[in-house]
Amino acid sequence: MSDKFRKDLTKGSVTKNLIKFAMPFLLSNILQALYSVVDMIVVGQFCGKAGITGVSIGGQVNILITGAAGGLAISGTILVAQYLGAKKYDDQKKTIGTMSTLYLVLSIVITVLMLLVGKPLLILLKTPESAFSETLSYLNICMAGTVFMFGYNAVCAVLRGLGDSKRPLYFVMIAALINVVLDVVLVGKFNMGASGAAYATIFAQAISFVLSVVYLAKTGFFKGYTAKDFKIEKQKAVLLFKIGLPSAIQSLVISLSFMTLTALVNSLPNAEVAAACQGIGGKINSFAILPGLAFSNAISSMAGQNIGAGEFERARKTMRVGLVLAFVFSVAVMVVVEAFPEILFRVFTDDVEVIETGVPYLRLIAIDYLFTAFLFSFNGLAVAAGDTSFALFNSFFNSIIIRVPFAYATVYWFNMGFNGVGLAIGCASVFSVFIGLWYVRSEKWKKSKVILED
Repeated sequence: MSDKFRKDLTKGSVTKNLIKFAMPFLLSNILQALYSVVDMIVVGQFCGKAGITGVSIGGQVNILITGAAGGLAISGTILVAQYLGAKKYDDQKKTIGTMSTLYLVLSIVITVLMLLVGKPLLILLKTPESAFSETLSYLNICMAGTVFMFGYNAVCAVLRGLGDSKRPLYFVMIAALINVVLDVVLVGKFNMGASGAAYATIFAQAISFVLSVVYLAKTGFFKGYTAKDFKIEKQKAVLLFKIGLPSAIQSLVISLSFMTLTALVNSLPNAEVAAACQGIGGKINSFAILPGLAFSNAISSMAGQNIGAGEFERARKTMRVGLVLAFVFSVAVMVVVEAFPEILFRVFTDDVEVIETGVPYLRLIAIDYLFTAFLFSFNGLAVAAGDTSFALFNSFFNSIIIRVPFAYATVYWFNMGFNGVGLAIGCASVFSVFIGLWYVRSEKWKKSKVILED
């Protein structure tokens, strides 16, 4: 591998390095979120509530799989980062090879599984009958493209572990542009509904993934690699799963909590309107949390290198700086959402009933933005140390122990209806902030140095 792909984040200004590394991360996340948002905007304008509901519910299941892929990819990022910090380049090479082949196998298995269980899952989620066919088509098409989504996540995970957040941004820019064009053509011109939006997404992901691999091959990334380097090495595979499985389960837990809330929303009176509001609110929310998520990922990559090099105080400072920056961004986003909720909803739909129902819901879920910067930053440090089990516990507590019961209580005990779901989403994270604060102060993350276990 050429040294131009490696960037040492254990030296220089923490603040400057973190901002420089996080900004491409943030832009990449914004563009990735744009996929599903553009899907919903175009479908909402051309297909109405049924199309919005189809993209919303089908998209939630798709996020379940995307989150699992991203969770597993985190293990690759952390191992590559820590091996780089420790100058263990041979271990880094073996990790990249094992990860590439392992992800290919997993993507095929998950594709087959989801195509088999997709319909029963939508029934379990109480998908409105009027939107069921649109939802199932959207889901099945997205699942057929799982291999490209896993492949893209693997490429980006490795590059970010090497300290490179710019190239993943370039690849996702290409995908976003293709996705927007195909959405307008397939949904707007050819009236393909939610299915057209799904085709646009998987074609965009496929082209982006193929171009990223071709680019890396032509610029010397695979220099020194042979076919044997891509065999699954048991020791590396175990380590990848040891770190990545809790992160994947964490993503699944969060997605399942929101899917449980979807089933709750779908059981309410006027379910189609509520489901459309929840879907639009979810898309707006997916943008609003991006600053915290971007700095969390940047903390994981940068602190991971520093932990690998034994620079623990620099790793802690990375988390603190990232927390402050994420909080400033999150507060700014919250102010915008609280001030202009109706304008944000009108981007997606002109349906008066959906807008009137969705505005108070959006204002309630925006409360969460005050807490996510803390939660993401604390979890970012834990992930950097390879202590993904803590991040899993914290998310499980927040999502399953607090959010879901709170939502049912506000809906049925306090008769808040749909707004009760919004309040539960808005306030659930506050408890996890205190758990994360305890974890950082306990310094348990210093004992989780993964490469010492290898």
